[in-house]
Amino acid sequence: MNRPLRRLSAVVAFLFFALFASTTWIQFVRAGDLNAMPGNSRQLYAEFGRERGAILVGAGQAIATSAPVDDAYRYQRQYAAGELYAPATGYYSIRYGTSGVERTENDVLSGTADELFYRRLSSLLTGEEPKGASVTLTIRPEVQQAAWDALDGRKGAVVALDPATGDVLAMVSAPSYDPNALATHDGAAAGQAWEQLTGDEDDPLINRTTGALYPPGSTFKLITAAAALESGDYTADTLLAGPQELDLPQTSNTLSNDEGTACGPGDRVSLRDALRISCNTAFGQLGLDLGADALDAQAKAFGFEQPVSIPLAVTQSTYPEGSTGPLLAYSAIGQGDDKATPLQVAMISAAIANDGVVMRPNLVASVRDDVSLDVVEEPSPQELGRAVSSQTAATLQDMMRAVVDSGTGTRARIDGVDVGGKTGTAQRGEGQTPYAWFTSWAERGEQQVAVAVVIEDGGSVDSAYGGRLSAPVAKRVMEAALGG
Repeated sequence: MNRPLRRLSAVVAFLFFALFASTTWIQFVRAGDLNAMPGNSRQLYAEFGRERGAILVGAGQAIATSAPVDDAYRYQRQYAAGELYAPATGYYSIRYGTSGVERTENDVLSGTADELFYRRLSSLLTGEEPKGASVTLTIRPEVQQAAWDALDGRKGAVVALDPATGDVLAMVSAPSYDPNALATHDGAAAGQAWEQLTGDEDDPLINRTTGALYPPGSTFKLITAAAALESGDYTADTLLAGPQELDLPQTSNTLSNDEGTACGPGDRVSLRDALRISCNTAFGQLGLDLGADALDAQAKAFGFEQPVSIPLAVTQSTYPEGSTGPLLAYSAIGQGDDKATPLQVAMISAAIANDGVVMRPNLVASVRDDVSLDVVEEPSPQELGRAVSSQTAATLQDMMRAVVDSGTGTRARIDGVDVGGKTGTAQRGEGQTPYAWFTSWAERGEQQVAVAVVIEDGGSVDSAYGGRLSAPVAKRVMEAALGG
């Protein structure tokens, strides 16, 4: 072979090798990235053309399903209960992607999870249509409905937990939205719905139970009381200073009580009664005496500043580290820079009811292969840690009972049921309606439930107290959870 032919052969071989290498790189090395590209219409059609698994509650009640449709996508997501479960299910949209459980459990709902590999292989061999697995939530329909009805269209949130397991029994956020409006295959209609929802100043797309932070108000006094009891220097009967007004250090400002009076004779009140009547000055001074480090450590023990996934992402609740002077007194009563999600506030009551142990909140009861009916995943209860000793928890339970029996939370009493609670009124600013809080636990026999309620738009400034507005909501939720 002469020299020109050898050179030509070398060039052809190089080009062949380059073509082989580039094809291998595109089809194998970058296959995953290319499949995941938003502009990959083939991948989009393949995903929407597969029957997605259902989302269920209770004893198999479907709240999200995929129905056959006569278009290129073949299936459309449908939400039977619309607004009621939207904070949990989220949406599944061609134009706007996913949210909620539709996002966090997408791999099992779409059938692409590693746990479903053998099922996919079997479907490939048998020629069966691929199908996603179903996800059953821990939400109990009767508790969810009771929470929704009791909130009665007011802006806010309700969370109910099983203290022993951490299971989420109810998750209501209002205002809510209808996921069907975003799931539609009519692009213009979906776009109009999206613009309306994202332009709404009330933020209906936000799951207030896990994604909104509020000043916790006097519900935080449970943490301050816990820190005092855990220090060993206080008991429920320890007398605290509870004057009409508390002079704050480093400022001429004062902290006053809601009723404008002292909390007890001689400006003295026991820790138990201070919680029962929600005495601001007593807890403000208690916070100053305990110090920022003690309050910060106790808040973290209950779950503040800790990453939590249920598996929905939960915004971390915060306590301002290193608070001093007047800010420390305000932090001790749940004002200032204290911020908490309703889920976190429910976790406080749940831990107290569970003898001081904080359980990881959980929204998914099980994942089931709809073809073989095998359980693919079934999360077990997990402890996040111990917030307080069992002795402190028992003392706090007794103090919370007093709140409901004869204190600020009497509207949460239930005949024949052991109930403990704590009211909260979180100030927002001059002329603005406070946030009305109530957190509680209830027990009847072997049944337990913990609840947190926050109402944003409770009415006039004078009437927006947790005991008046939120306690009756919690009562209805607790009654539903305990079956009566």
